[in-house]
Amino acid sequence: MKINLLLAPVLFFQCATVATSAAPPEKKAVIGVSLLTMTNPFFRDLGEAMKDEAAKHHMEVILTAGEMDPAKQANQVSDFVTRRVSAIVLSPCDSKSVGPVIAEANKAGIPVFTVDIAALASGAKVVSHVATDNLSGGKMAATAMIEALGGKGTAAVLGAPELESALLRVKGFEEELARYSKEHPPGIQVIAKLAGNGAKDKSFQAAEDLLQAHPNVNGIFAVNDPSALGAVAALEKTGKLAQVKVIGFDGMPEGKQAIKAGTIYADPMQYPEQLGRKSVDGIVKYLAGEDVPPTVLIPTGLYRKADADADKTLK
Repeated sequence: MKINLLLAPVLFFQCATVATSAAPPEKKAVIGVSLLTMTNPFFRDLGEAMKDEAAKHHMEVILTAGEMDPAKQANQVSDFVTRRVSAIVLSPCDSKSVGPVIAEANKAGIPVFTVDIAALASGAKVVSHVATDNLSGGKMAATAMIEALGGKGTAAVLGAPELESALLRVKGFEEELARYSKEHPPGIQVIAKLAGNGAKDKSFQAAEDLLQAHPNVNGIFAVNDPSALGAVAALEKTGKLAQVKVIGFDGMPEGKQAIKAGTIYADPMQYPEQLGRKSVDGIVKYLAGEDVPPTVLIPTGLYRKADADADKTLK
């Protein structure tokens, strides 16, 4: 085929124009996520919901977990910063010591969001926090304890003082019991608070210590299902399961099964799927230049044995 030499420059110019005017492919947004742990089904469900919701918006999620280790989580965040992710989501392993790693992301210009557990460090900028209404949930746990003990007796708390969410649950629990006890003396008195760190094994040990120091305690409020199940194991070992009522928090499958079996009295329910999807929704809006509320709270619902008996997802 012969090409007219007079037309060649025109053809070249047209081809070059087409080549240079084609828009480069849009870079896929990537969200770096570091959760508290993946051993708890609550966080597994939350993480999967985030991945599913992000996929709907053609975004990628890098899902990791600190596994209760602030140093490990700090390394994960540093890796996200190196990768220049579009946004970072954290469930801090320690609400106070997480400050420097958030500041590192802030300095790099990467927006940080938190889910379930808030950061309590000064100088660390978080765009938005999505969580269960833990204060209200703690009050709901107190309502369940009042119900379980008939409005009088003694109770203990298995907490996790390094986690903001657990602190709020305990605060709500104590406030509601104090209010009730003032109106209906002597009511229910909190006689001990021990750290179970949100883990089954540590809560088992803490509950054993509790039962030795306070053998006549009537109730235990545990800040999550693993803690509640650890308390149940300690009560079973000491033969005091019938004496002590356990209130958990989460409503995860194993916790629900224990409620059905009668070893846990009730749980304020969390909804991890909603938390995960709301978190991604906030990121999508923020990256699009829209305003995002600084805090989004999801209400809890109280799950008792009657609910478990009617729950078709349980055996």
